[in-house]
Amino acid sequence: MKKFRKVLDGLSSSSPGGVASPSCGSAAGTPTAHAPTPQDIHVQETLVSENFQICKTVRHGFPYQPTCLAFDPVQKILAIGSRTGGIRILGRPGVDCYSQHESGAAVLQLQFLINEGALVTACADDTLHLWNLRQRRPAILHSLKFNRERITFCHLPFQSKWLYVGTERGNTHIVNIESFVLSGYVIMWNKAIELATKAHPGPVVHLSDSPKDEGKLLIGFESGTVVQWDLRAKKVDFRIYYDEAIHSVSWHHEGKQFMCSHSDGSLTMWNLRNTARPIQITYPHGKILKDGRKESCKPILKVEYKTSRNSSEPYVIFSGGLSYDKSGGRRPTLTIMHGKAITVLEMDHPIVEFLVLCDTPYSNEVQDPYAVVVLLEKDFIVVDLTQSNFPIFENPYPMDIHESPVTCTAYFAECPPDIIPILYSIGAKQKKTGYSHKEWPVSGGTWTLGSQTYPEIIVTGHADGTVKFWDASAITLQMLYKLKTSKVFEKPKAGEGRAGELVEEDPYAVQMVSWCPHSRLFCVVGISAHVILYRFSKHDANTQIVSLEVRLQFDSEDVISPSEAENNPCFSDPSSHSPQPPGSPGSGTQDSLPCLKVKSRPVRMPPGYQAEMVVQLQWVDGEPPQQITSLDINSAYGLLAFGNCNGLTVVDFLQKTILMCMGTLDLYGAADPYQRLTRSPRKNRQSTSGLTELSDNQVSMDMERSKSPTSESRENSFSRSRSSSVSSIDRDTKESVTTLQFGESYGRKGDALPTACLWVGTSLGVVLLLPISIPTEEEERMEEPITMGPSGTVLMLKGSVLRFAFLDCGGALIQSPYEVWRDPNGPEDPDRPRRRKLINFSPSSSQEACGDGHLAVVCSEKQAKVILMPTQAVLFTHNITESSFLLRADVVSVCNSVCLACFCANGHIMTLSLPSLRPLMDINYLPLTDLRIARTFVFTNGGQALYLSSPTEIQRLTYSQEMTDNLQDMLGELFTPIETPEAQNKGFLKGFFGGNAQTFDREELFGEAAAGKASRSLAQHIPGPMGLENMKAAAGGVVGDLARARIALDQRGERLGELEERTALMMNSAETFSTHAHQVMLKHKDKKWYQL
Repeated sequence: MKKFRKVLDGLSSSSPGGVASPSCGSAAGTPTAHAPTPQDIHVQETLVSENFQICKTVRHGFPYQPTCLAFDPVQKILAIGSRTGGIRILGRPGVDCYSQHESGAAVLQLQFLINEGALVTACADDTLHLWNLRQRRPAILHSLKFNRERITFCHLPFQSKWLYVGTERGNTHIVNIESFVLSGYVIMWNKAIELATKAHPGPVVHLSDSPKDEGKLLIGFESGTVVQWDLRAKKVDFRIYYDEAIHSVSWHHEGKQFMCSHSDGSLTMWNLRNTARPIQITYPHGKILKDGRKESCKPILKVEYKTSRNSSEPYVIFSGGLSYDKSGGRRPTLTIMHGKAITVLEMDHPIVEFLVLCDTPYSNEVQDPYAVVVLLEKDFIVVDLTQSNFPIFENPYPMDIHESPVTCTAYFAECPPDIIPILYSIGAKQKKTGYSHKEWPVSGGTWTLGSQTYPEIIVTGHADGTVKFWDASAITLQMLYKLKTSKVFEKPKAGEGRAGELVEEDPYAVQMVSWCPHSRLFCVVGISAHVILYRFSKHDANTQIVSLEVRLQFDSEDVISPSEAENNPCFSDPSSHSPQPPGSPGSGTQDSLPCLKVKSRPVRMPPGYQAEMVVQLQWVDGEPPQQITSLDINSAYGLLAFGNCNGLTVVDFLQKTILMCMGTLDLYGAADPYQRLTRSPRKNRQSTSGLTELSDNQVSMDMERSKSPTSESRENSFSRSRSSSVSSIDRDTKESVTTLQFGESYGRKGDALPTACLWVGTSLGVVLLLPISIPTEEEERMEEPITMGPSGTVLMLKGSVLRFAFLDCGGALIQSPYEVWRDPNGPEDPDRPRRRKLINFSPSSSQEACGDGHLAVVCSEKQAKVILMPTQAVLFTHNITESSFLLRADVVSVCNSVCLACFCANGHIMTLSLPSLRPLMDINYLPLTDLRIARTFVFTNGGQALYLSSPTEIQRLTYSQEMTDNLQDMLGELFTPIETPEAQNKGFLKGFFGGNAQTFDREELFGEAAAGKASRSLAQHIPGPMGLENMKAAAGGVVGDLARARIALDQRGERLGELEERTALMMNSAETFSTHAHQVMLKHKDKKWYQL
């Protein structure tokens, strides 16, 4: 029966919230058999599986590996495609939408149906997709898969339902946007070029209709051939041949001339009156050499030729074209030519694509460009063309998350309401100046602040030592404040210091952060084994930074033989772990030094976070210090603790002293549960890519998670199973301190009252408890020493310990004590001396009916346990995973209750009830987890989580059903009903002599009646998942409505005709059958049955 009950444990998560007690057999976390079951532990659990649902909410940051760009000039929204099949659609701040092609194929080109609320994407798998943007989450309406030809270029004329598609073979096909089927009208490459031409013209690189006549289609081939095709007459008007390959073509709005950009860095201007040769050839960045030859230049990849009302001179804007001699030392450029003025804008990254923004959607009107959107490989800028110095607009989107590679993340929901305004006011002084004074031009869509919003802050640590605070409230992301940790240290001179030997690239890289929003204490751990403590102040100050150095190294004395383990307590030489000043007796001149040098002079610090103290680990025996793997800080106690694979250090940051520095073995006292094999100390040098690679030694994945990638090339994936750390102790005698937690607890089993304690978890699954004795009076606290020491092992778990949390006996989460913030540099009041104000959440004060004691939740890589303090009895145990291991575990509040949220290395996200550890949710969210995600995944309260989905983007998600249901109200609207601007009245003379006088009905040319059906083998139509009803919302306006009505009538007529034909056929068939039956009857009328 017990075995059967265990099998059913996983099925109980769907039952309504019940009572969790140690004796409840339905709980998946089965009570330990010998554990006591106190009657006062009786928690009413309210969470059930229906409270949980995984859903991606929003993605922030710069689109990773962008490929293309599109803009709707009426709706004023912008779309960016990426190499991984993603689409990012941006409007006004708050309107930010991410969609993904299921195939993951790169997006080659984007085309808006201007002011129709739809978007066409062309992907590298030769598939066209039509997206509906008239909903908060865009979805695919239709897809068209080309089977025999590769798509190279697309063009959709304004207010047209026919999309021109150029292919690699040089052919041009035409697709009906509404039905998403191919027309029978095809422009074959061999019809477009002269019959005498033997060479293939190459792929189609440009398609556009003439601004003067929509019935003329300009086709540009890669080889340098340009053809104007008369769509009505189905013949060529003219052909242009040029020696250099063509990259782009741009029309003058009058349709009488156009400009081409070429692979030799030249621009050619062609007039339709004489197409034999260009009327102008220019090399904007090429000079004539002494021998008369032109400088060889790089290709001009794109050119835009735009006219302006305010100036008779047109704008010619292009990318590339620099001479090879100059471009060697210069950055990528965008050139703006306006009359004789040539402005070259240097970019920080290669240009992917650019677009010139104009007010009018009509190609045959004066364009009046007002801005240029430039998409770079790692940035996105908009240049203001209306000002002579071409300033850039201030970007309202968080496109600079990756300014330096992200190395760690932290997520804080339900912050104190005053913290965001304060950080914003301080951070506003850090902003750059010189931006355009005009409003951000991408202003489409609508977004309103949701009703269910609360202060949220995301903290990101970076490879260059910077820390950024972001306002993440209401699923937006805005930069609040930036902190540079490198300013604490002296700049290392060439050939000096150990930092270069330890981590050559990023000696200041942030490894982990610890922040208390209430006390505003902030702690940063760096890759060079340093810890920096910051206090927040609204005033600037001249501060002397306190520097402490710690010797915490794994020495040969730490390795003990099995015989010694049996007879003696596992103590190492205390002197090997005590702090020693540099140059102390017994140390070499190059040892006992930290990796970095703290500034020794008083430092002028602006308002914001100001460094108060730096703790660094020293080099020992020519070996660098091991990286720090765990950190916790408590403002009420005035203590800071950190550990690594060698031991634990506790610092009193009020008295600025090292309180304790012990090896991991010393923490056990006489109660070491392991028999350790003799092994010489490992002397291999610490890897310089410590932030980037998973090591094979038995260090916690929690430690590895905090080391984030610092370059794209390091994003290798992993999906490995790992044996328990306990079983592999003989491989490595080092035991890391993997997690630390200060809190009010019971240091020993016999304690009657809770005291300050430090909980320590190790990579071998051991939980240790260190009670702390802190003077209560403020004067004594600043002078009297604090005493603390290990009290022995509390319990053991499988795998490295990841997380501690404390609940009262009613199941409510107990917060750690904290000190209320006060400005350290504020003005003194002589009448009222400032005193520390402490907020203490003692277990005994948080419960009355339940009596003394509290519950401790301990989660490791493999299992979770809930124990009762002070008896240390294990109430519940749950084995979370056998084949994999956890990367992250957090105790979070959801739906006015608490649960344990876990992220597994195999991609599963799980939640467990507390305290019974009953499984509530287990969803395979990510089929393959890579190191970047593993190191940056973090849960927070309110059912939210985040991770770095790419080196440049943060993906936020929710695991709460309530937030999933409310998500539609929180997202912005991409489409806003706007009247399409009317075309300008050209006047009688212009319209009579050269205007667009001829109406052009594409339906008559491309429709099935005139052009027939295309070959079925050429392309395959794939209907979208939304169906016909939602498809009707994809296009709007009178033209679309009339076209749909006409198609509906045609379809209805065809169906009626088919029905009539089928009825006639059935009648004929019935008459034939009747006649035949009558003939058979007459034939056999007079025969007996046996004659038949």
